[in-house]
Amino acid sequence: MFIINYKNYEEISGDKSAKLASIADKIAKKYKVKIAVAPPHHLLSGIKNYSGPILSQHVDNAKIGSTTGFVIPELLKKSNISGSLINHSEHRIPSNDIIELVERLQKLKMITVVCVKNVAEAAKYARLNPTYIAIEPPELIGSGKAVSTEKPELITKAVQAVSAAKNNTKLLCGAGIVSGQDVRKAMDLGSEGILVASGIVKAKNWNAIVEEFAKGML
Repeated sequence: MFIINYKNYEEISGDKSAKLASIADKIAKKYKVKIAVAPPHHLLSGIKNYSGPILSQHVDNAKIGSTTGFVIPELLKKSNISGSLINHSEHRIPSNDIIELVERLQKLKMITVVCVKNVAEAAKYARLNPTYIAIEPPELIGSGKAVSTEKPELITKAVQAVSAAKNNTKLLCGAGIVSGQDVRKAMDLGSEGILVASGIVKAKNWNAIVEEFAKGML
C-alpha cells in the first residue's frame, strides 16, 4: 500500500487535487501497485473515476444525526470513500475513540489506517486488527529525513510488534520519505507500504516522483 496524504497543502487546492489523483491512478495501473489518495474532506467528492482506495484524512467518533461539523464513518461509506486515517500525528485523538472508530469502520468493511508515533503504540493498536498500522515519528514528519535511514531500528521493532499481534494487520512506514531509495529501504526493513505527504505533494514533478516511489516498492 502506497498512501498519498494530501494534507492541506496549497499545491493540491482546487482542480489540482484531481490531477494528482489521475497521475497516481495511471502509475498504480502501470506498476500494479496499490496507491491510495487522502485529499482534504471538502475535495473528496472531486476525485472522480479513481480506481484505487480514496481515504479520509480523519474521522470522528460522533453519532449519526444531529452532529454538526464532524466526519463520521457511516456517511463516508455512503459517499464511496474506502476508509480513513485514524490518529494522525497532526490530529491525535483519545485512545477510546481510536478503539471505537476501528470497530465502526471494520463493521462497514472499510480500510483502517491507525497512525502511531512509537513501537509501544504500534503494539497496542495492532491488537485491534486494523488494516494498517502506520508508524511516523512526529519529529521526522515533513523533515526530509526518512525514518528508514534515520531510525531503521524503529521500523524493525514495529514490524515485530505488529507481527506479535498475530492477525492481518500490515505495517506502513511514514515520515520524511522523499525518494525511491527511502521507499526501498523501508520495504527492505519489513514495511509493507508507505504513507507520504510533502515528499509527493510538494515535488515539482508529480509524475516523476510518484513513479519513482512506485518503483521503490517493487
